[in-house]
Order: sequence, then C-alpha cells, then structure tokens
Amino acid sequence: MTPWSIYHEPRDQDQPLMDPLSHQPDSRSLWSWLVSLLSKHQEWLSAKMQVFLPTVELNSSDEALDVEQRVTQQLGKLHAQGPATWQSLVHSMCMELEVPLELEVLLLSTSGCDKDEFPGQLGADEESQLEPLLHHGLKHPPQSCESSPCPQYCRKQQRELANKYLELLKAFVHQHHDSKCWGPEETLTTHQYYIPTILQWSRATAPLDTQERTIKRDFKTEDGGDVDFQDLFNFRTHKGPRVTVLLGKAGMGKTTLVRRLCQKWADGQLDHFQALFLFEFRQLNLIKGFLTLRQLLFDLYLSPESGSDAVFQYLQEKANRVLLIFDGLDEALHPCSDKETLGPDGAASVHTLFSNLCRGTLLPGCWVITTSRPGKLPTCLPREVAVVHMWGFDGQRVEEYMSHFFSGQPSKEMVLEELRANGRLRSNCAVPALCRITCLCLHHLLPRAPMDQSAALLPTVTQLYMQMLLALSPCEDLPAGSLLGLGEVALGGLDSGKVIFYSRDIPPALMAFGATHSLLTSFCTCTSPGHWETGYAFAHLSLQEFFAALYLMASPLVDRDTLTGHVTLNSHWVLRTKGRVSLSDKLPTFLAGLAAHTCGPFLSHLAKRNEAWVSCRQAAVVQVLSKLATQKLTGPKLVELCHCVAETQEAELATLAAQGLPYHLPFHNFPLNFADLAALTGILGHRADPLHLEFEGCLLEPHCPEALIGCGGIESLSFKSRKCGDAFAEALSRSLPTMKSLQKLRLVGSKVTARGISYLVQALPLCQQLEEVSLQDNQLKDPEVLDIVKALPCLPRLRKLDLSRNSFSVSTLLHLVKVAVTCPTVRILQVRESDLVFLLSPPMETTAELWRVPDLQENVSPKTEAQGRILTLRLQQCRLKVCDVKILIDMLREGPHLEEVEPCDPSLSENHLEDEGCRLLAEAVPQLHITKKLDLSDNGLSMVGVAYVLRAVDMCWSLAELHISLLHKTVVLMFAQEAGEQDGSWESAALLHSLPPLEASELPSSSRNIRLTHCGFQAKHVKALYKALGGSRRPHHPGQLCHLDLSSNALGDNGVARLAQLLPGLGPLQSLNLSKNGSSLDAVLSLAQCMASLSWVFHLDISFENQHILLTGDKRGRGVLAGGPFPEPPAGTQISGFGQHCIPRSFCLKECPLNPLSLTRLFHSLETCPGPLEIRLSCEALSDESLETLLCCFPQLPQLSLLQLSQTPLSPRSPWLLAGALPLCPRGQKLEIRSLNQATLHFRLREEPEGLYCGFPDCGLGPEHVEQLCWSLGQCETLSHLDLDANLMGNEGLSSLLEHLQQTPLSGWLDLSHNGISQEGALSLVETLPSNPRIREALVNLGPEQHFRLRFSRQAASGVTLRLNHCHLRPEHVPRLAAGLSHALQPMELTLTECSLDLTQLMVLLSWVKPPAGVLGIRVEEPWVGRAGVLALLEVCAQVSGHITEISIAETQLWLQLEFPRKEEDPQQALRLAGHGPGTPYSCLVTQLMETCGRLQQLSLSQVNLCNEGIISSQLLLSLLPALSELRTFRLTSSCTSTESLTHLASGLSHCGHMEELDFSSSQLGVEGTRMLVAALEGMRGLKRLQLNENSIGHAGCCHLSQALRAAGSLEELGLSQNQIGDVGAQHIAATLPELPELRKIDLSRNGISPAAGAQLAESLMLCQHLEVLMLGYNTLGDLTALQLAQGLPQHLKVLHLPCSHLGPEGVLSLGRALDGHPYVEEINLAENSLANGAPHFCKGLPQLRRISLLFCKIDDQTAKRLATSFMLCPALEEILLSWNLLGDEAAAELAQVLPRMGQLKKVDLEKNQITARGAWLLLQGLAQEAGVPIICLWNNPIAPDMAQRLQSQEPRLNFAFFDQQP
Repeated sequence: MTPWSIYHEPRDQDQPLMDPLSHQPDSRSLWSWLVSLLSKHQEWLSAKMQVFLPTVELNSSDEALDVEQRVTQQLGKLHAQGPATWQSLVHSMCMELEVPLELEVLLLSTSGCDKDEFPGQLGADEESQLEPLLHHGLKHPPQSCESSPCPQYCRKQQRELANKYLELLKAFVHQHHDSKCWGPEETLTTHQYYIPTILQWSRATAPLDTQERTIKRDFKTEDGGDVDFQDLFNFRTHKGPRVTVLLGKAGMGKTTLVRRLCQKWADGQLDHFQALFLFEFRQLNLIKGFLTLRQLLFDLYLSPESGSDAVFQYLQEKANRVLLIFDGLDEALHPCSDKETLGPDGAASVHTLFSNLCRGTLLPGCWVITTSRPGKLPTCLPREVAVVHMWGFDGQRVEEYMSHFFSGQPSKEMVLEELRANGRLRSNCAVPALCRITCLCLHHLLPRAPMDQSAALLPTVTQLYMQMLLALSPCEDLPAGSLLGLGEVALGGLDSGKVIFYSRDIPPALMAFGATHSLLTSFCTCTSPGHWETGYAFAHLSLQEFFAALYLMASPLVDRDTLTGHVTLNSHWVLRTKGRVSLSDKLPTFLAGLAAHTCGPFLSHLAKRNEAWVSCRQAAVVQVLSKLATQKLTGPKLVELCHCVAETQEAELATLAAQGLPYHLPFHNFPLNFADLAALTGILGHRADPLHLEFEGCLLEPHCPEALIGCGGIESLSFKSRKCGDAFAEALSRSLPTMKSLQKLRLVGSKVTARGISYLVQALPLCQQLEEVSLQDNQLKDPEVLDIVKALPCLPRLRKLDLSRNSFSVSTLLHLVKVAVTCPTVRILQVRESDLVFLLSPPMETTAELWRVPDLQENVSPKTEAQGRILTLRLQQCRLKVCDVKILIDMLREGPHLEEVEPCDPSLSENHLEDEGCRLLAEAVPQLHITKKLDLSDNGLSMVGVAYVLRAVDMCWSLAELHISLLHKTVVLMFAQEAGEQDGSWESAALLHSLPPLEASELPSSSRNIRLTHCGFQAKHVKALYKALGGSRRPHHPGQLCHLDLSSNALGDNGVARLAQLLPGLGPLQSLNLSKNGSSLDAVLSLAQCMASLSWVFHLDISFENQHILLTGDKRGRGVLAGGPFPEPPAGTQISGFGQHCIPRSFCLKECPLNPLSLTRLFHSLETCPGPLEIRLSCEALSDESLETLLCCFPQLPQLSLLQLSQTPLSPRSPWLLAGALPLCPRGQKLEIRSLNQATLHFRLREEPEGLYCGFPDCGLGPEHVEQLCWSLGQCETLSHLDLDANLMGNEGLSSLLEHLQQTPLSGWLDLSHNGISQEGALSLVETLPSNPRIREALVNLGPEQHFRLRFSRQAASGVTLRLNHCHLRPEHVPRLAAGLSHALQPMELTLTECSLDLTQLMVLLSWVKPPAGVLGIRVEEPWVGRAGVLALLEVCAQVSGHITEISIAETQLWLQLEFPRKEEDPQQALRLAGHGPGTPYSCLVTQLMETCGRLQQLSLSQVNLCNEGIISSQLLLSLLPALSELRTFRLTSSCTSTESLTHLASGLSHCGHMEELDFSSSQLGVEGTRMLVAALEGMRGLKRLQLNENSIGHAGCCHLSQALRAAGSLEELGLSQNQIGDVGAQHIAATLPELPELRKIDLSRNGISPAAGAQLAESLMLCQHLEVLMLGYNTLGDLTALQLAQGLPQHLKVLHLPCSHLGPEGVLSLGRALDGHPYVEEINLAENSLANGAPHFCKGLPQLRRISLLFCKIDDQTAKRLATSFMLCPALEEILLSWNLLGDEAAAELAQVLPRMGQLKKVDLEKNQITARGAWLLLQGLAQEAGVPIICLWNNPIAPDMAQRLQSQEPRLNFAFFDQQP
C-alpha cells in the first residue's frame, strides 16, 4: 500500500477510467441483421422502392441475383438518395415491420447521417465493414420525439436504452471506485479506513470574493464514518448553473472525496442523480483536438452498448439528474474560455466544454463539481458558484484515523499519547495525506526506536517525506542516481506544467524503480478519441515537488542561481483570473526543509559530495529566506514564509522573521488552516515582544485556533469573519486560557450562536489577564448577553467589554444596568441603539489609567479614588419609557452598593420619557448623587415640561448647569462636585485639587449656569420665569446663579425691559445672554442703565446685525472655554498674594444706526456708569454732524477711557474734527484714524503731562494737507508720536513736513513709511539735517519694507544717527551725500546697508567728507566687504580726510570712526613713523596709513583670511602695528590664520606695550600659535582683557600662557572656553590666579575639567576678591567643586554660570546657601544639572538677581514649591527659565501666587513640562492680578490646541507657540 492509497489512488491498469468504447457491438452484425430482416420482406421492400424511387425500373439482371444480394443492392440505391430518403425508410421499417429492439435502436442512430459521413461500403457485399460511428467523431443531430411516427413506442425504446446504459454506468463506476480496490494488496490493507475531512460550505453571488457573506455547514460523521454527501448539493435550486468548487490545499483529500462520492452514487446513496461522470484535468490536458459533449461523455468515459443517440438525448432531457465531476482544476494547462458559447453538438476544446457546462449553456441544468487548490481560479466559473472548503483533520479525526491504523498493535496508545503531546506532529497530521505518511513512518520506525525518538525524526514535512522514502525501501538503501533521476523528471514536469509522463519520458530503469517503491503509478490515458496510451505519474503532486526539490538541492548540474530562483513565496488569494496556478506549490517549502542541518547527510549521500558543498547550497536557500524575512509581505506570502522558516529549523532565521513582523499584524481575505496558524505561532515563539494579531474576512479552519494553544507572543487577538461559527468558538475557548500574554480579544461579525458562546463563557474566567473583550455583531440574544456579563466579576483586569450590534431587549438592558451598579469594577455602561459597551477599572487603580483604554471618549478626572467609585450610565436610543425610568430610579436608589456608587454623566437621551419621565428623573437627582451630567435630550419635552424640570431642580444643591432647547431637543443637567470635596486651605495643592476639571460641562457647586434657549419665552413669561429661577428667594438659594442664557426666545423690547427691572433679584451674575430676542435700540438703552445699577455688569456687547446681546461680569482670569466659562474658586476663598486692580467697563454697540439723537440718548444713559469706561461703536456710516455730537458728549463722561469707532466709514473732514477736539480735551492720550474706517481715542483718567500720540495711517493725506494738519497739531502742548504711514506724501510732502514741523511740539517719532519717498527724498533729508537740529535719528529703508521714520527731540540733538537701507545710490548721488555729511554740525553716525555702494564709490565718499569738526562714524554693510580683503579696505582707509580712531572689518561690514579736522603730526612722531616705512612692502600705503591711522585706538578683524593671499595683509600689519602708539584694542576673531601670519602679528604686537584688550577667539591658534602669542604678551603690562576662546590651546598651550599671565597683574577678563585644557591646564590656571588680583571675569567653560581639578580651581578663585563673572559650565565638576566654591564665593560676584556641570542636590544646595543674601548676584545658570529635590532656595533673597536658568534639571512639583517661595525674595528678577522639567499643575499653582508680587518680571519659560489646561488657567489667574506681569511660555505642554487657543485669546501673555510672541 502506498501513502496515497486512500487520498489519491492510482487507477486500475486493466480497467481504465476512460475506456475506449470496448463494449460496442460489431458493425458487421448490424448490416447482417438489416439484410436478413428485409430478405424476409422482399415485397414490402419492392413497394417502398416504388414509393421512394418511382422513376427507377428494376433490371432483369436483378432477378438473377439471390435474395440477399438483391436486398443489398436495393438498400444501396435507397441510401444513395440521401439522408431524408434513408430516414423515411428506417422509420417506416420500425413502424410497419417487427424489428427487434436492439436493431431498432441501432437503425435509428444511423438514420440521420449525411451521405458523405455514412460508410461508403453499404452497397458492397455483406462482408463490408460498418465502422463504429462514434469512433469517428460523427455529429448526430438530436432526435425529436415529435418527428417520430410512433412517439410512444420510441420513447419506450429510449427509456429502455437509457436504463440499460445507466445500469452499465453504475457497474462501471462501482468497479472502478470500490474501496476494496484502492491499492495493491499489502500487509497493511487491513488498515484502510476512511475518515471524512472537515468541510465548510458557502454560497454567495460572488463566492470567490471572500469578503462576501457565506453560510457554513458542519459535516458530521455518521455511524459508518462517512459524510452526508447530500449536503454538497442544494436540490431546491431550479434555475441557473449548479456548480460546486471544492477548494483545498494539496493532500486535503479532494480526489478521495470525489471518488468516495462516485462510490456512494454507485451504491445508490445519491438517488437524485441518474448519471455520474468523473474526469481528471491532468488527463484532459492531453486531448489536443476538439470534442463534442457526446464524445466527452461516451468516447472518453463510457460508451452505450447501443442507441447512443437515444441515451444522449435522454441525458439532455434529464440534465438535472446528471452530475459531472472534474478533478484538479488547478492542473488545467489551457485557459477556459468564458466568452465562447457552444450548442448541443458544438465541438471545442475540453476546457471550453467545461466552461460551457459550468455556465449552463451546455447540458443546461446539470450539476458540476470541480476540485482545486486555493489560489487563482479561472474566470469561466460563474459567479453563482458554491464553494466548499476542505480543511483536513482536526484533533479528533487524527486520533480516530491513527486508532484505526494502529488498531490491534501494542504501539497504539504510545502513538496517541505522543500525538497529544507533540504539537508539531499534530500540525502535520492535520493534512490527511501527511497523516497517512506519518502513520507509515511511525509503523516503520517504532520497531527500531522508542516512540519519542521516532517522533523526533519527523519534525518537519520535508523530513517526513525523507522518512517515507526510507519506509518504502525494503533494503533501506535507496540508490542516489535513481532518486536524482526521478527528481530531474519531476522538475522538468513542474517547469513545463506536466504531471503525466509517457514511457519515452522516463528511462526504463527509473520507471522500474518508481513502480517498485510505489512512487509512480501507471494508467491508460486517451490522447484523442480512439487513441489510448499508458501514462505514468507520481503518486501525488506533492511527491513530484519533493523530488524536484531533491534534484535542485543535490544535483551538481544545478547552479546556485537556479536553486535560489526556485525559492519564492506563493500567494493564495482566492482570485478570478485567466492565468493558471503554478504547479510548484510546495516546492519552496521542500527546499527550505532540505536546507535544515538534519538533511545534510542525506543530501551529501545523494550528491556524492562532502557536507561543505551541501552546506553551501543550504546556506544559499537560508540567505534568500533571510532576505524575504526583512521585506514587507502580503498575508499569504507571510504565511508561506512561516512554513519555510519552520522547515529550516534555523533559530536565527526564525528570530529574524519574528522580529521583522510588525507590531500590528493583519491578515485579510484569504483562507487559513490549522497548519498555517501553527507555523505562524512557531515563529511568534521567537519574538521578544508580543504583537497584535488580526484576521479580517479570512476563511478560517474551524479548529485552527487550537494552533494558538500556549502561544505567548500575542497581546491582542482579533477575528472578524462571518465564517467563524460554534466549532470555531469551541476551539478558541480551548486556546484562550493558555495564552498568558493575551490582553485583548475580539470576535466580531461571526456566526457564533448560543452553543459557541457557552464555550467562551466557560473559558473567559480562566483568562485572568484579559483587559478587553469585544464580541460585536455576533447576533447574540438576551440569554447569551446575560451569560457573558456574568463573567465580569471573574476578570479582575478587564477594562472593556463590547457587545455592540447584538440583539437585546429593554428588560435585559435594565438587568445590565443592575449589573453595572452592583459590579464594583464597572465605570461606564454605554448603550446606544445597538451599541453596548462596558468600561471597567481594575481595583486599586486610578481612573487616570482609563485614559489608555481605546475608544474611551470621556475625560475622566485623574483623582485617585479612595473609598467610592464613579459610574457613568449612557442609555441612548434604548426605547425607554416612563415605566422603565421608575425601575431605573429604584434600582439606583436601592442598589446594594449605592453608598459606594456615584452615577457620573448618565445619559438617557433619544428615548421616550416625555414630560413625566423627565420630571421623575429631575426630582430624583438629589438622591442619586450625580456628579457630572444628566442628559435627557430628545425625549419629547414640551414647554410645560420645562417648568416641571425647573421646579424639580430648583433646590438641587449640586446643579451646576441646566441647558434646555426645545428646538434642538436638548435637555442637559450638569452637576458639580459636592461641597465637602472642595473644603481645604488655599495652599496651592489644595487649590489645585479643589478646582474641577476644565470642561464646559463642569462648574463649581457655588455657581449655576442655566441656558433656556429656543424655548419660545415671551414678555408675559418673564415674571414666572423669574420665580422659577429662584429670584424671590435668591439670598437663601442653594446655588448662586452665575450664567443665564435666554437667547433665541421672543422676549422683545418689553420682555427685556421687564427682565432688566428684575435682574437685581437674581443676585450677581457673571453673564446674561439675551441674543436673538427681537430687541431694538430701546432695549439697548434699558440694558445700558444696568451698567450703572448693577455692580456685576462690566461688559455689554450688542450686535444688531447678529441680534447678539450679552452682559458679562469681569472676564479677566475667567475666559470662556469650549463654549462655557472658566470655573470660579469656591466662595469665601482667596489666593494669597492675588491683589485687586481697577477693571474697566466696556459698552460695545455694533451695526446700529447712530444719529445725533440716538447718540445723545445713549451717552445720557451711560453718564452714571462707574469708570473707567470703554465705548466701542460701529455703524454703516457716521456723518460729520453725528461725529460733532459725539465729541460734544466727552465732557459728560469723565470716566471715559476709550472711544472706538470700528468698521465705520468716516468723512475726509473727520481727521481735522478729531484732531481739533484734542486740545479741548486735556485727558486725551492717543488718537488714531485708520483708513477713514476706524477711529480710536484713548483718554487718561487723570490730567497728566504726557505726550499725545496721533496716527492717521492710510487716510489719503498728501502734501496739500500738511499745513492744515500741522496747524491742528500745533495746538497741542506735547506730541510724542505722529503716524502718517501709508499716505500720499511723497518727496514733496516730506519737504513740507520738515518745514512745518519746526513749529509743532513733536518730541518723538514721525512715521512716513509707505509714502512713495524715493532716493531723492532720502538725499534731501541728509541735506536738510543741519537745518533741523531736533532730528536725533533717521531710519530710511527704500526696499520692499518701505520704512521712513524720523525721531525728534525737544531741543537740538547732541548727535544724529542716520541709517540708509536699500537706497541704491548711484555715482552722482555720492557727492550730494558727502556734501550733506560735511555740513553736519553735530556728531553723526551713518549706516549704509545694501545701498549699491562699491569700493570705488566708498573711497570717493570718504575722501570728500570733510566736516569742520566733530566725530563721524560710517558703517558700510555690503556683500562685497568680506570678499574685498583686509588690504583693499585698508587702502580705502588711507584716503580718509580725517583721523581714523576705530576700524572694524567683518564678513559684510566695515566700520570707521573718524575725527575732524586732521591735525598736523609733531616732528618726532613723523620721524618715528618714517623709521618703520621705507623698505617694507607697500611702503607708500603704509606711509599713508600712518598718517590717517596715527590716532587709531581700536582695530577689529573678524572672519578675515590671513592665509595664502592674506599673508600680504599680515605683513602690512607687521609694518603698521608698531606705529600705532594709541592702539588699545586689537581683535582677530573667527578668522583663518597660518603660522606665518601669526608670526607677523605676534611680532607687530610685541611693540604694542600699551595694549589693553587682546581678542583671538576662534582663530585656530593651537599650541604653536599660543606660544608665539605668549611672546607678544610679555611686554603688555597694562593688558586688561584677554580672550582666547575656542582655539584648541590644550594643556600644553595653557602652560605657556600661564607663565605669561603671571606678569599681567592688571588683567580683568580672561576667556579660555572650549580649549580642552583638561585638568593639567586647569591646574596651571589655578596656580596663576593668585597673581591676578584685578581679575573680574573668567570663562573656562567646555574644557574637560574633572572634579579634582575643579576643586583646586575653586580654591584659587577664593583669592580673586574682585571677581564678578564666573563661567565654568559644561565641565564634569561635580559636587566636590560646588562644595569648594560654596566655602568662599567672591564677595563681588554678579554672574555664576555652571550649566551641565554634573552637579547634584548636595552641591547645588550648598551653593544656594552660599548665594543666599548675596548683594550683587544678577544671574545664575544651573541648567542641565540633576536638581531633583535639590534646587537652590533662599531665605534672605537676592536683591539684584535678574535672571535664573534651571533648564533640563528634572525639577518636579515638590521642588518647585520651594523655588517659588525663593523667587518672591528676588524683587529684581526679570527672567525665569524652567523649561524641559517635570513641572505640573501644582507648580503652576505656586507660580500663579507669586507672579503678581514680582513687578520686574518679563518672562517665565515653562516650555516642555507637564502642565495641563488646569495649570494654565491658574497661571492666567495670576496674570490677571497685575498688568505688568510677564510673558509665560507654555509650548509643548499637554494642553490641547483648541484649549490653548482659547486660553491665549483670554490672556495674550500666555504663549503656546514655539517661537516667542509678544502680546
């Protein structure tokens, strides 16, 4: 027996399945029977001759013939007349003569043949041969019963012939598919036992699309261990094709099933079918020509013994009783046409015939079954096709099969025990074919080895096949050549799509070897009708693939590239395609299996090579798999990769594949079986972190979840498929308790019923680690839902249970509410229509952790629960009625855990409660302790019900907000926390926890917000509404009404007036909204009087266009957030340090027509309003008469501080009217008219001698308006600013202004930007500067910015600053500029930025400028300055007319300071200069420079090049420096130097003994350059500042430097940062410090100094008594240095920088104590040190501290408390940097208390901390107490963007942006 004897049996060679019609009668007997019959009826025949051939006369010679010869001759003549004559003759014969039935059938079958097709020898003698008609592929038109002269008789004959054929067909099928003939008789024949595989049936309109809905049926075994095959067919279908596709992977038993089907039909168990035909595509592939359907059925399967036409006609008529089976559709080599349609007798390829049969165009009504492997299916299959998936064996079937296989053997129990313990063995046996091989291998191995060792030899499928080969070999020595030979044949067949071979394809020796070992099977094949040949095939397609893999791995003829080219991953998407499936399905898997080290010796034996050669080929396969493991693969390919990796048994490869898997691993829309999941599970075992596994739309084998048993690599498991049923749930329930890492389980959209749920309910309590369970959309009913909920107490870590989209009743819903109340872990029950979600919180955990629960849409308070819990009930769209509400209320009242349950945010919206239900709930509110919100929206509430609700909640202490809108069906009650929870001191932490979260729905219990919008209230309802709001008893009302919203009602003017009269009885409100109530100006005047009568009204905003009317209280510190107000602190409490200040009142009236009368009435109503008062008005147009009326009202409002007219068109006269009114109003502070559309007037509350600001931007003012404007402004006493931006002045207006402004009291800026002023205007300005001595500064930018600003002083300026940008000076402009500068009477500084001034023009300018006396500074900023070089710029300096005292050359800047006039040098000086001039390069230039630079005091060179070409410049400096006797400062920074240039500079500087400052920072000195510089330092006894930062001096250079510094006793500043001097250099500096008594600043940052050297340095610094700035940051100083510093800080220290110095709490605290009370410290920088619990805090304070930086210091809230207290002791503090720390809301609360006390503070940086919206609000409260409090930076704190925007809108000084923003 072969391993395939059951699941893929070879056919009997003596009785081939497709018999060549061997049962047909001989054609000679037919002719003899016909002649013999008519010889007895000669007269009848002669009469018929006269009828059919009347013109033909009988010859006399015919009479001489005997009877049979004469009959033969007459028949020939009749047949020669054509088919019609012959057909009539036959029909007449059958009717009139007694013809035997057998002969009648044969005669009728030949009656329709054409003349050319009928045998040509009918006229010959009786020895003529009549060839079998069907053997020639003749076409037979169907016989019509109506054409028969005797239809009843013919019908009877047809039935008899058909019955005879059907009996013959049954016998044939029974003979070929009898289970007794499945395999060769061997010793194991007694073990043949059929176990039905798992079948899953689905039917849909497009079943090949696996996302479509399918129906699953479970196939159960019967007593005989068989399948109910009737379930494969739906006999209720009457129309359309009836096609079933059996899909299953290789070895699943598809062929066995169809053969079993044939056997059962032959046994009479499928009585619906009368005929059954079985075809194999592997044999149909061999048919090259065209066939008709008749030939397919009769020539290729079984021919009738007689009457084939009648039988075929019968089959057509009974097509619905015919079953055609096509095995191996995936092996079809040719595509099936889905467009070609055939008739009943049409001829085409067998694949086209198959397509027409499936589509119902051929043999309509027949049943078709085809088998295929999953993957690409041909498009010829109709969409209305049923799909049956074959899954193989589950555990029970495997055990049953093995029990029967090993029945009666002593090893049976051992085998079963090993099977249960060995997961890999179970995975292999899930495939029926592999199960059979496993049994054979174990049967072969057990006698030789123990059970465990035998099973260990079968770890992979590949090694299973290897053991099978050994089991089939009697001598256990298989010849390598034969195996490789078969492998070559197998590989060639796979590459060419060939699975059937002929004797010419396989050498005889190989054929004999294959047959001997049952590797090859033989059978007869039909290549064309009548042509038969013996074919050979491997016993199974997988065996062919295994041999091909052997050949690829072991054949020396196969190169590496060919081998690796076959290592690919196949996809198993179920797709419709015209392509065909590759036959190499398992080939890559076998190659991977052969790459295992265990297979090495076997391959070495086959290849006749050493194991190194084999290992190299194995490594090549593993390398390809490793590359694939790092790629992003689709789901099917990933599963194939898992199979391949498992076969290799390479742990490293498995780890690589496992780590390459994404955290979220989805599989969508393809089938998966147990083996697939087992392979994936095996890979997950090599993964370090668990992942999320998701299956959506996948067809899953019912028992495949068992493969997950013990899998610890899955954190979240999700199944979403309608194909998962009860069997799947049962298997899943067995796996869940073993998956210890599983936290989330989702079984969604399945077909699980009550039975499946019962399994899950039993398993869930065993899954203690589960945190989320989702069983959505499973069609669960009430009992199942209740059973699942009962498991809640058994899951201690469960956070979410989702039962949405199931079916449950209202009674069940109420029971769930009871469960939620009684179960202590339930936090939220959310039910909305079909949604049902439980959110839970494990015991002893904070509700803040619930934020991690997905889909949690509620902001839960982060307060830790100690005694009780908060329960949220949301029962929306649940069809609840009044009776249900009563039950719900009783349940919440009488629940066993009521004392521990606080219903939070219950929502009962969108139900059917109506007025009565809403009333009942509102009355029950005080007893239910609701802490957040009660939503009763969309419950049919009427206006009567509104009154019920208001009365019901009137005395509710905890009500914070009530919102009712009948139009929008909104009824929402919001509640505050109980008063007891807000008690406590007003320390910062207590304040923080006492305030509720910042949500619009939450207000403190002391305030109440009532919104009654869209309720239709009218004036007649005002009094009743007043009473309902508690107005008559407001002083003793439980809650203070803070916000009242009556918008969108119908109060009208009368209602508003009545309400205004009743407002005092409602107490001090915070806001009153009366928008959209049909109000007019009369209502406005009534409300305006409220600003005087009601102390709480600070703001009245009215917009007529939008019908907006809003009265609000003091907004500062209480911004509106998310549509609601900020929470107020509890009544009677204060934040210490929060002061009071005068808050202005504002009246805003928009889109209102303003005429003189209305303005008079308005201002009269505001006369008694307390101040300061801000009035903002806007209207469509304001006439001059109205504007004059407005100005006349100013004296009536002494409290007026602001009058603004926005979006109000003004007349051209308005600027003069407003400007003329300013002198009459001594309180005027600022006037601005913008674009004649907006006017703003600011007034001082007291008459103070301050300057007046006047602005007329974009008012169309031109030169013609200058005189009148200056006359109006001249009436003012003082004018501090005049803004004429964006007008039409031009150059003419500029000249006119400069002339007339001399008579105005302007003492500030004049802004003429964007006035069209050109270069001519700029030059005119320069020329007129001498005549305008009050101009101090002029800023002119003619570029895109277009700035033109002049600054005036009260008296003549002592100096002038002139900046010209982008003026594009041409050569003709330079003389005018020089002339203007030459006439300057006071010192001037000129800056020319990008004015198109080149080197030549600059030389001209400098040579022509000759002021009579004074100082002139010229700065040129042009891109060419850096490129010109030092030499060229010094040549320019040589042309100057005056003395140069300062020269500064940078990358794009040249600065020269000149003194005029130039004085003659004394003779001795000239003689000394002459001594350095001759003989040097550029001697002439040096001479000139000595003349112009003889009084040079400062020379600065930055970013210059003194290398290569720059050497000339250094030589020039070498000659020039000794002559500069007054030079005190020399700087060479960030420049390129060389040794030669440094030599020149050092030599030149050595003659400058009077030098006071030397700066060589960032100039690449190095050790050698430092040594040369040290030589120059020796003579500089008066040196005060030495900067050598960033020069790589190192400790060696520091040694040279320290020797030179010993002589510099007057040194005050020393900069050596970023030089890596290390400890050695630090020690040299420490030894030198005592020699520097005047040292005031030292910078040793970033030098790699250790704690030991730092301590030594600190000890020396104690001796520097005058030290003011100490910078030692970015060294590893540690606490040791800090402790040493703390022992003796210099008494004059002002700046201490120790950032990133590895300081700890101990060192910082000691420094803090040492600094405490220091009188001079101004700046402290301790950033990037670990100051947790160790930040400095002061008791005495630092009176001069201005800046403190504590960035990146890990400071938390507790540490911040002490810091905040210390800040209050630093009154001069301007900047606090606390970003990138751990500060939270508690720290924000502390800072909010101290901010108002720090009057000098400008900036507080709190970026990148943990401050929430609550903390930001507290800071806002602090800012509200003092107008001068700083900018607070809050970027990157956990504050939502919309929340941040709202906070900033209320307080612009809160900055949430990354870049600094000014308010």
